[in-house]
Amino acid sequence: MRFLQIVKRVLDRCLEVLVIVVMAVLVLDVLWQVFTRLILKDPSTWTEELAVFMLIWVSLLGAAVALGRGAHLGIDYFVGWLPARARLGTEVFVFFCVSAFSFLVMVLGGIDLVASNLELGQESPALRVKVGYVYLAVPISGFFLTLYAVIGLVERLRDSCRPRRPHPVRRILHAPASVASASISS
Repeated sequence: MRFLQIVKRVLDRCLEVLVIVVMAVLVLDVLWQVFTRLILKDPSTWTEELAVFMLIWVSLLGAAVALGRGAHLGIDYFVGWLPARARLGTEVFVFFCVSAFSFLVMVLGGIDLVASNLELGQESPALRVKVGYVYLAVPISGFFLTLYAVIGLVERLRDSCRPRRPHPVRRILHAPASVASASISS
């Protein structure tokens, strides 16, 4: 298990660095676009297209980073009202759905999308980049989303199999009066 944690940390770091680099390129690109448009009065022809491509990459890879950190968008208001077992069951179901969607649609469908676009040889108008390379963001982020969703699923299933220990405060509150006063005083 220790080996898998090390591999996950290395993958996390590589993904985070990639997102940082793509975001930096996006910021520099937009700054150049503004500079050429407002200062030089001769707008660059390729900066808008590059910004769109970088936004695709940063949003898809950023979603994977967020899921890996447990900070992905979720509506947990109603789930918070559920009992612990129902909440755990809901989390298992959600992670299963996310992993299935990420693998089937984003990884498998994304590979098909990239392959068909590379086969057709479609190029972007300004940068003359094959569009299939831009769409590589879909299966790559799908891989990371699947990985993180499966890790979340396994963690939730492992939590559901662990024997439940009573919470210390609840143990004191539900203990006989003599035990509760002895626990509080020590």
